[in-house]
Amino acid sequence: MIFQKGGVDTMGKTIKQQKWVLTILLSNIFIAFLGIGLVIPVMPSFMNIMHLSGKTMGYLVAVFAVAQLLMSPIAGRWVAEISAHTTQTNFVSDLKKSVNPLYFTAFIIVFVLAFGLSAYETVFSLFSDHKFGFTPKDIAGIITISSIFGVVVQVFLFGKMVDLLGEKKLIQICLFSGAILAVASTMIASYFAVLAVTCLIFLAFDLLRPALTTFLSRAAGKEQGFVAGMNSTYTSLGNIVGPAMGGILFDVNINYPYLFAAVIMVIGLGITFVWKEKTLAEGVTE
Repeated sequence: MIFQKGGVDTMGKTIKQQKWVLTILLSNIFIAFLGIGLVIPVMPSFMNIMHLSGKTMGYLVAVFAVAQLLMSPIAGRWVAEISAHTTQTNFVSDLKKSVNPLYFTAFIIVFVLAFGLSAYETVFSLFSDHKFGFTPKDIAGIITISSIFGVVVQVFLFGKMVDLLGEKKLIQICLFSGAILAVASTMIASYFAVLAVTCLIFLAFDLLRPALTTFLSRAAGKEQGFVAGMNSTYTSLGNIVGPAMGGILFDVNINYPYLFAAVIMVIGLGITFVWKEKTLAEGVTE
């Protein structure tokens, strides 16, 4: 918690400065994802023009996650050097610590979820182009409407859903719904059916990510930095393997990445049932 006196917090920043820093941070995130959002709808066009395979497209997406994984520890060290209030940690030591049974189950869930979601999302535009003949405009329209729908529900209903169901139950519902919708995606044909199913599955993903992050943060206790760092690391690992596997399966059968994502989400759902909520919280307090 940051205490303020006379408009200045304990880190020496005024409220105005904090807002400016937050604005810069959010602007950077917006620009980064704007770039990604511009690329996804035209991926099938690049694939066709350059005669690339699904495997190659999967590898191209995975490279982004590799760069993120490599840069995260470096960025963490920069932050530690700039801010005296930040605790600097050793990435390798944290990675070894993460395989402790007290933490590993939680991070495996993170990995499995990132794996399944990224496998689905990577081939969405390719799937829509090859199976339905959708244009980049059609694909962009579906992604835009689905994203807006997800944001609206997140802003107005996420907190209420967490209060009503709890993070773990919400995670389980999203995983179950996501698996069913991923299978349903292989059985529909019309534009509006694809739009409806995509809106729902993107909503499940949009609720799943913050629910898992909130759950881990609440369970982390005094190990917030370690858990947050490993959450990012295992997410990046899933985002590397998922697109690569999705691209490989796409070349075999365009339905396989979706069915594979459904299987992965079912596995993640199974893990949540055997994962005791108190395990992480008890482990970090010892």
